[in-house]
Amino acid sequence: MKIAIAQLNPTIGDLAGNARQILEAAQTASAAGARLLLTTELSLCGYPPRDLLMQPSFLTCMAETLAHLATDLPADLAVLVGTVLPNPDAVYDGEKPLFNTTALLLDGTVQRYFHKRLLPTYDVFDEDRYFEPGEESSAFELDGVWIGVTICEDLWNDESFWGKRHYEVNPIAELTRQGVDLVLNLSASPYSVGKQHLRENMLRHSATRYGQPILYANQVGGNDDLLFDGCSFGLNRAGELVVRAKAFERDLVFAEFDPAVGELMPLPDAVAPLPDCAEAEIWMALVMGVRDYGRKCGFSKAVLGLSGGIDSALVAAIATAALGPENVLGVLMPSPYSSDHSITDALDLAKNLGIQTQTLPIAPMMQGYDQALSELFAGTEFGIAEENLQSRIRGTLLMAISNKFGHLLISTGNKSEMAVGYCTLYGDMNGGLGAIADVPKTRVYSICRWLNRETPTALDSSLLLKSAALPVIPPHIITKPPSAELKPGQVDQDSLPPYEVLDDILERFVERHEAPEDIVAAGHDAAVVNQVIRLVTRAEFKRKQAAPGLKITDRAFGTGWRMPIASRWLPTVQLPSVPAATGR
Repeated sequence: MKIAIAQLNPTIGDLAGNARQILEAAQTASAAGARLLLTTELSLCGYPPRDLLMQPSFLTCMAETLAHLATDLPADLAVLVGTVLPNPDAVYDGEKPLFNTTALLLDGTVQRYFHKRLLPTYDVFDEDRYFEPGEESSAFELDGVWIGVTICEDLWNDESFWGKRHYEVNPIAELTRQGVDLVLNLSASPYSVGKQHLRENMLRHSATRYGQPILYANQVGGNDDLLFDGCSFGLNRAGELVVRAKAFERDLVFAEFDPAVGELMPLPDAVAPLPDCAEAEIWMALVMGVRDYGRKCGFSKAVLGLSGGIDSALVAAIATAALGPENVLGVLMPSPYSSDHSITDALDLAKNLGIQTQTLPIAPMMQGYDQALSELFAGTEFGIAEENLQSRIRGTLLMAISNKFGHLLISTGNKSEMAVGYCTLYGDMNGGLGAIADVPKTRVYSICRWLNRETPTALDSSLLLKSAALPVIPPHIITKPPSAELKPGQVDQDSLPPYEVLDDILERFVERHEAPEDIVAAGHDAAVVNQVIRLVTRAEFKRKQAAPGLKITDRAFGTGWRMPIASRWLPTVQLPSVPAATGR
């Protein structure tokens, strides 16, 4: 039995467009001799549809689209489609109104439904808000083969892999007891750095433990802040890879199931390679995310501020790879505090990337603000308020360009800055998308160094730069001390710990949830740890007003971050008391 996996990139709510993707994949699969096509979780409506599921007309249209799709599909092909089904018992039994469902389409009709059993409610997931869990794990028979159907989280509850159970039931164990020959999984598993290795190790453990071949179809593409890396794959009963789809691209791949031996058989050249390092992986994810956000939101061009710093340099390179150099505008907005090298660095970068630039000096506007505020600010010292005016002037100019020409304004702040509030509301935080908002500063540097090491051949891909000069990032941008240049001689380390120290503390506190005393025990100064934690807590009101930021880590300041703004909780380390000085 030849089985196809359609690694799809749905647009949320585009029912007709998503159905067309499924149909095109089905026609190609059928022409290649496939008997069964596996698509991704909620492939018909896109994942996650969130509160669109509360609109009755959306649900009605989804059901109609599914019925039409069934009649359009090749008659000889069984197709598993991710969809939503109303729960008829919701009103009477106090249950949730919907099921997260897989529909089996065959012979022009919907043959069966399979409901998702395990509903995640952690991180970015909130499925219990909408869905009722299925009551049983189910299988269907096709040409004498018994095929178990699971949906995403259903395969993430093997207690011998995790060391504990997260849910009461383990669907793959139940399907094994039912005697299925093969387990399929429709998934929409969001990307984070290194997650594919976790998925493959987890399902390899399940395949060998239960003696079950597994085919796993994962969504690809960007939907708002969430990125999906694809990398759909199949494992035989020994846990060996027999197929893997491409990373960060739509794909259609095939596997052969031999009923005589109950096994998935290897095919030549069926296992696509994974990116060879974390920097390559993150780069591809961010390029895909910017491209899809622009495409799905109706933007074809982008604008960003070019400061000559490393953050805007990386964002400009990402935007260029995602949208093409002809569709990216970099705006230089020098102030009296801008160094000459910042301007030349920004222009050199733009030349390397082949993007257009516009220079708008802001000194006259700064003078106008100073004059307007002179009476109110009389008798006060120059400080953060005046520094931030520069950022807000720049943000206003960029928003005007975005508004005038319909460009997507991409903000350039990184995760380290967002974490501690080293950014300006209504200034550099302006934008429709934060391209590197989940990328720590130290990782920004490592990606830029990686980018400069790549060869033109390695960069010649639909997700990478095609014709940039090398090195892509002017070396001086990487080697100079980072600075916001809002006052003479300013560098970031005037206000913050060195980024190597800051990022390690942030990773431990934000992502690993380590207690302050444990962070100190790892080698950090207690006063610095307290300073960073205080800054993280105080900056919550800024983060709530930030543009959506593409998620690449397990703990991003986005959909899955649910901290209160008005809070008095501030974990700190008790500092040693200093004896009072005594005199004689």
